Amino acid sequence: MDEFIKQITAGSATGTGFGVWETFAALALSFLLCLIVAYFYRQTHRGLSYSVSFVHAMILMGVTVAVIMLVIGSNIARAFTLVGALSIIRFRNAVKDSRDVAFIFLTMAIGMAVGTGFYLTALIFTVSISFIVYFLSRFQIGATASREMLLKLYAPAALDYHTAFTETFLRNLRDHSLLSVETVEDGGAVELIYSVEFKKGIDEAGFLGELRKATGGRKVALLTGQENIDV
Repeated sequence: MDEFIKQITAGSATGTGFGVWETFAALALSFLLCLIVAYFYRQTHRGLSYSVSFVHAMILMGVTVAVIMLVIGSNIARAFTLVGALSIIRFRNAVKDSRDVAFIFLTMAIGMAVGTGFYLTALIFTVSISFIVYFLSRFQIGATASREMLLKLYAPAALDYHTAFTETFLRNLRDHSLLSVETVEDGGAVELIYSVEFKKGIDEAGFLGELRKATGGRKVALLTGQENIDV
């Protein structure tokens, strides 16, 4: 038993592999650093597509990559073998937010750094990237000042929608654009979708009421802007 313990703990020293403590260190550090990244992901997430399973996947990805890098080491043949084995895996889940892809690469980078023994680099990278993520979210870097929304309404087919809402739009909206026109109710009505931007201080409920009267009491709905739709 003592001889077995000596063999598995002396793997790194003899060049035949890696020791138990090195493995535990890689697992623990990669888990801790990925946990920090996951925390900042949760705190800065926007929209409706937040998924606990995705957060778990990020952490597991970082830890797994760290172990893979330990296994590969400097053995080129082993690296090609692992690439071939992993190439049979197919991921079919669509990533809804490009920001999520960035976080996947972040945890992979942390796992690679830890697995190759660059512990300080992994720590500095985690702290730096966490600060960057918080900074981008806190100060809304890249966000536009205007708030576009989607206006969806139904109008009788006989109504001239090109001019019927002009006065209401000019009085309440800073800008508007017709995005879609579709016939519904077997051609008896049309569904109109506009991109709209309200003037400051406008009563949205009153605006919808005016449109409802203009359409003969048909349904009128105001949706979130195209840039913020996330389901």
